[in-house]
Amino acid sequence: MQDAEQQLEAARWRGILPRLLATEAGPPSCATSTTSSIAEKFVLLDPDQTGQLTIGQDVREPTAIWRFAMQARDVMVSPVVTVGPTATVRQVAQMLLDRRISAVPVVDTDNKVIGIVSEGDLLHRAESGTERSSSWWLRLLTGDAQLATDYVKSHSIRVQDIMTQDVATEAPETPLHEIAMLLEERQVKRVPIVNKEGQLVGIVSRANLLQAIVSAIPKLEISLSDSAIRKRFLEEIRQQPWAHTFNLNATVQNGAIDLWGFAPSLAERTAIRVVAEAIPGVVAVNDHLLETPAFVY
Repeated sequence: MQDAEQQLEAARWRGILPRLLATEAGPPSCATSTTSSIAEKFVLLDPDQTGQLTIGQDVREPTAIWRFAMQARDVMVSPVVTVGPTATVRQVAQMLLDRRISAVPVVDTDNKVIGIVSEGDLLHRAESGTERSSSWWLRLLTGDAQLATDYVKSHSIRVQDIMTQDVATEAPETPLHEIAMLLEERQVKRVPIVNKEGQLVGIVSRANLLQAIVSAIPKLEISLSDSAIRKRFLEEIRQQPWAHTFNLNATVQNGAIDLWGFAPSLAERTAIRVVAEAIPGVVAVNDHLLETPAFVY
């Protein structure tokens, strides 16, 4: 952390850090007291965009880029509305309506997550006449145990009987990209956030990720020279498994990239343009790419 703080001090001298602090922690006068926390949140990318803090790299170099690495703690909702395992289904349904939320974690007396009840758990209920219908062929396919489970889900009045017990949780320090992957892989809409003791401290939903996109602060970037732009573009494109770089070339003049060569698909052509547009200092991208012919030498 000492090396990182030294880099931050150099950045502040260059006039970069005061703008970061003005956004994250208040006016530049807060710099001394917040340097450590800022060092934990801002990642200095190396010229190859590996995403790692390069110890010893001079932040005054034109290739240095500061990027805000958002974590679960930056977007989570806290405190969280919860219920105990002895709550009734009716109480939970009323809570979801009153609070305008779609799910509520179930916690024990130590505030540790033991389950979660969502709108999906209340879809098939006897009270609304939406319980799953039983038939001989369904019994043949699923077995008596599954039918008994469905009956409990649709008729029990206790939360502990209908809640989803296999709940994935994450720590406050978890990067948002890992949260997004978890939501996608588990096909869930929210992730409870717990501390080291396993106690619930927040919750991150899909909506919170959308809020992070809307409120994202543009990266503070230092424009590169034309030669550096071309070098960065070619390095980035060569790292992509989908790119056919042997058919691709780029020229740069006054910050404008001209793309030349061939692309086998519209999707790859679009992706190449996106790579070019993301390079710091690029002011325009001129696409001259052609469809890949049957034979290219």
